[in-house]
Amino acid sequence: MSLPTQLIEGFARFREKHFTKDDVLFRELVEQGQTPRTMVVACCDARVDPALVLDCAPGDLFVIRNVANLVPPAENQGHYHGTSAALEFGVRKLNVGHIIVLGHAHCGGIHALLEGDVQKGDAFISEWMGIADTARERVSREFADTDNAARHRACEQQAILVSLDNLMTFSWIRERVEQGTLALHGWYFDIERGELLGYNAATRQFEVL
Repeated sequence: MSLPTQLIEGFARFREKHFTKDDVLFRELVEQGQTPRTMVVACCDARVDPALVLDCAPGDLFVIRNVANLVPPAENQGHYHGTSAALEFGVRKLNVGHIIVLGHAHCGGIHALLEGDVQKGDAFISEWMGIADTARERVSREFADTDNAARHRACEQQAILVSLDNLMTFSWIRERVEQGTLALHGWYFDIERGELLGYNAATRQFEVL
């Protein structure tokens, strides 16, 4: 298999831009360490790069990416907790002031959850998407008479709310939210319309930011 040449060429352009005598960004990031104020829990979908969508520079965001931008509830069962470990590092070590759960339209994970498209051999995906079962159940109950597109959009947004609820099950997140030193946000990127929506708890709606 050949090397991904376009990526190597891209790195050459990146290096030329950021590792010159006149560019101090990475020198500062090395000397001072990372100090992001915002953590983003995003989907690993190739079309939804948080730094690109939000036009951020290196060092601006602490990013966690997984299937369907889900946050599991706090629990100590099992052995590996990649998302939970990253949350802990971002909150307790980096002291971020904001956590954004960034969902998006046309999410493949949510499609699999709603349509039952997870294959029998996809043990990891099936168990992971179970985190959003309450979102699926709510949409199946409240949007039964709507078309598929509306149901999928509703489930993508409801899954964001599930993740926001699950964030509050971590004691060190809940404490900081209650103290006012950490804020949680639910955002939805509509890649079809080019819009960014945020959840408004007062209206219980996702509204254009």
